[in-house]
Amino acid sequence: MNDKIEDFKKTSEFLVCVDSDGCAMDTMEVKHRKCFGPKIVEIWNLQNVEERFLEIWNDVNLYTKTRGINRFKGLVMTLELLEAEGVKIPNISSIKKWTETTNELSNPSLQREIDRTNDEQLRKALEWSLAVNKAITELSDDDKPFVGVEEGLKTANTATDVAIVSSANGAAVLDEWTRHNLAPHVSVMLGQEAGTKAYCIEELKKFGYENTHVLMVGDAPGDLEAAGKNGVFYYPILVGKEAFSWRRFKNEALGKFIDGTFTGEYQQQLINEFNDNLR
Repeated sequence: MNDKIEDFKKTSEFLVCVDSDGCAMDTMEVKHRKCFGPKIVEIWNLQNVEERFLEIWNDVNLYTKTRGINRFKGLVMTLELLEAEGVKIPNISSIKKWTETTNELSNPSLQREIDRTNDEQLRKALEWSLAVNKAITELSDDDKPFVGVEEGLKTANTATDVAIVSSANGAAVLDEWTRHNLAPHVSVMLGQEAGTKAYCIEELKKFGYENTHVLMVGDAPGDLEAAGKNGVFYYPILVGKEAFSWRRFKNEALGKFIDGTFTGEYQQQLINEFNDNLR
């Protein structure tokens, strides 16, 4: 399976970009509750505030308008929110600075910065991120696509090119989409290593797609932002209403996208629903 933008092949005038975690794959809850949050507690020794930390972590990453935030930015945000409640937190100044200055929020980018600075905080951040990736590989019995995903992708693939555009670890995306037989319905799988979602959409557009012929399907504000930065359409997978969202995508939204009636009132209605569905 192609996992690099340069390996992509255009076969249609239309392109559908699809996020993975929490959008196509029912993995957000289990990954955050069993891997991301608990590994932070373990590596930074936060057992004395574990319950409150995990509450904030899950709120930031799952249920509010920061849903889908990059893992490293989520780490900084959660610890700062905990600190605002009067809890003494570990020094994360180097990690925060890196998240604010790097142009690639990924493990390889973090490793390059460690090689350059030998910073202990960054080493711990990478230790955590790698531990999370390892823990995720052990969740194979817990991940599954949302109801309607395969049907939606299969229908989309008959009329459009389909690309996975995800901020998740690329190897995990490849593993999950292959095991659940979703890979045959997509042309390329772009994980965090390929760049931000906005960057990936921008690069894919260069294959010759008009803005009105590109649709981003996602579940988080970052997906809407990536679509907005590129001037393309956005279709939301609503948290808690995923089966409905995928059914509507297949039966209604996809047709409107292709026949040119997605724009204007319909697009705004979808965005309003999406915003109203998150705190």
